[in-house]
Amino acid sequence: MKMLYSISKFSTVGSQGSSMRSPKSIKNHRIKFLSTTLGIMAMGLSAQETQIDSLVGKKIALEEVFVSAVRATKESPVTFTNLTKEDLGPRNLGQDIPILLNFMPAVVTTSDAGAGVGYTSIRVRGSDATRVNVTINGIPYNDSESHGSFWVNMPDFASSTESLQLQRGVGTSTNGAGAFGASLNIATDGVSEEAFGRISSSVGSYNTLRNNLKFSTGLLNDHMEISGRLSRITSDGYIDRAASELDSYFLQGAFKNDNTILKAVLFGGHEVTYQAWYGIDAETLENNRTFNPSGIYTDANGDTQFYDNEVDDYKQNHAQLLWNQKLNDNWNTNLALHYTRGRGFFEQFKEDDDFETYGFEPLLVNGEEVNTTDLVRRRWLDNDFYGTVFSAHYNKGALDLIIGGGWNTYEGDHYGEVIWAEYAPNSFIRDRYYDDSSKKTDFNVFTKANYNLGDHWSLFGDLQYRTVGYQANGEDTGLVDDTFNFFNPKFGASYDLNQNNNFYLSFAVANREPNRNDYENGSPKPEKLNDLELGWRYVSPDVQLSTNVYYMKYKDQLVLTGELNDVGAPLRANVGDSYRFGLEIDAHLALGDKFSLNPNVALSSNKNKDFVFQRDGVLEDLGNTDIAFSPDVIVGNAISYMPNENMQLSLLSKYVGKQYMGNIDSDGSVLDDYSQTDFNAQYTIETNSFVKRLTLSLLVNNIFDAKYVSNGYFYTYDDTWSNPGQTATIEGSGYYPQAGTNFLLGATFDF
Repeated sequence: MKMLYSISKFSTVGSQGSSMRSPKSIKNHRIKFLSTTLGIMAMGLSAQETQIDSLVGKKIALEEVFVSAVRATKESPVTFTNLTKEDLGPRNLGQDIPILLNFMPAVVTTSDAGAGVGYTSIRVRGSDATRVNVTINGIPYNDSESHGSFWVNMPDFASSTESLQLQRGVGTSTNGAGAFGASLNIATDGVSEEAFGRISSSVGSYNTLRNNLKFSTGLLNDHMEISGRLSRITSDGYIDRAASELDSYFLQGAFKNDNTILKAVLFGGHEVTYQAWYGIDAETLENNRTFNPSGIYTDANGDTQFYDNEVDDYKQNHAQLLWNQKLNDNWNTNLALHYTRGRGFFEQFKEDDDFETYGFEPLLVNGEEVNTTDLVRRRWLDNDFYGTVFSAHYNKGALDLIIGGGWNTYEGDHYGEVIWAEYAPNSFIRDRYYDDSSKKTDFNVFTKANYNLGDHWSLFGDLQYRTVGYQANGEDTGLVDDTFNFFNPKFGASYDLNQNNNFYLSFAVANREPNRNDYENGSPKPEKLNDLELGWRYVSPDVQLSTNVYYMKYKDQLVLTGELNDVGAPLRANVGDSYRFGLEIDAHLALGDKFSLNPNVALSSNKNKDFVFQRDGVLEDLGNTDIAFSPDVIVGNAISYMPNENMQLSLLSKYVGKQYMGNIDSDGSVLDDYSQTDFNAQYTIETNSFVKRLTLSLLVNNIFDAKYVSNGYFYTYDDTWSNPGQTATIEGSGYYPQAGTNFLLGATFDF
């Protein structure tokens, strides 16, 4: 009975996972869905031996080896969705990974520039990107200090992604900062047995242009392969001047034999984006929704101008060495070494800025004291991140055991330079008006096991110890020298009722340290989460269903306040007690041989308990309030039609309910509900010429031209000036409008 249901290890249940397949008939897919999975399991192939079909020949599933320590399987009582490269392919026309995941359950995405190119972000179950743990081949990707994931530094990375898994909730133990909303585990390209070349180009609205080149040598002497990718993406963006120039590369070499797999992976990117992180107020949203205030100043004639180089300019390079060794039929080990180098700046024009900020002395000009100046500054980040992750996997009989961990170090320099000023007394070239450093060490060890009790029950246990040390000396953070020690246990059970139905129950504890911006916002405490998950999975040839209920209870949760700091980063603050309680339903329904439906629904209640707020100088107990940026309703659906094996048509829809941008349930902080509908088409032409295959893709985003806003900010401050002796609380909000109807049209040539 376990054999049939274990299909869920190899196939995702969910809207995007099923609907975004390469063009094949649903009937053929259902046959292969059963026979391939049962065949693989019956043969008992290890991950080193398993092969799957792809557009460029057979792939050896190396990615399953290197991410096995952090991924969940059907035996894990964890809520998750899997996606493959084939699932992502039809929509992969240059937009960032968060935008490609937009139609997954409980997911909300947003784009600063409004059209999915440039800075993008993702929220899962109301938790922002700083709380979504991201690993690439099991190696942490989130920035060590901010905890954020900056996809703009890895443009077109979806083109080098073999598969990914999104675990909602705490999930299994992983490397990096703990998951307080979700974990996103990415595996990069597998190894191709056959040599190939591929050229992909796409063009679209707002002068968007994406070109990439991929290649593989195929297996050389049955043991070695070299493959790579070069990409360039440019776009003007929907928002004024929100242009992006993005370059990236991916290169890997792989060696394998019967017992050893070795991969060396290099990837990175260089992004130059005009800043679009300031948002606009309600009046501007109504009258000029594409307005971008970044770089605005008044020239000597009193005319409004915009500084032409108000850009974010950052480079990031990653190196990974991955080694898997099969010791015997029961044991195999993974060892990875990694190094990331990041450096860059954002440049700003500042009008009438104070001398004091830059250490300038006042001076006399025509007999008058001058203590402000127009200037251009650059704020730099120069960092190194390096370490190792490791695991040992034992599988025999009823026991599946993984022992692993990681040790990682981050070293960052933060400094600022004035590169031009109208007045710059006592200043010299390359002077730094601030110069501070930080260091973070992160060590964790974990043990997780699945134990099968006969044909129906399996037990799961996962114990992690993590210690984090953080030192910083910035003016924004103050002097920091903190050490955190966390114990994160997880327990659960799975029950196979029959060959189609599986139930699971789990309880998990997660602890997290504050990030750099939290220190800027006060004296933060670490936060703790208890996560209870109850789920049911149903699998048959025509219906796949995953439904779960969760209760996430937080202590000292660092919730978004709605405010931004001076570089557009969201600020957070500890609240005492809070919770997220929800129901998620995710399904794939095959309607005959050509149609499929892929609905998902996420219903939730997200509350701060007994929230206290100072209004007009008086403390008020507001009772239970909504947690910022946590909509109660998120609904997605995809309708797919495959008239033949070469064509796929999909209509994808998303609804996100009303949400508050702050935690005081103010009407001024409401982000209205919205809906979005996209149309996606792909057509493949098989040839027998030099070009083996031509694939044409079309993506029309927001086909109904909805004027929607997916992100914003909210702030309050005490006004003591208007009425001396009285305090009045002033509220304000800003919005990030998203693009109306826009399109991307692509062509891929396989050689």
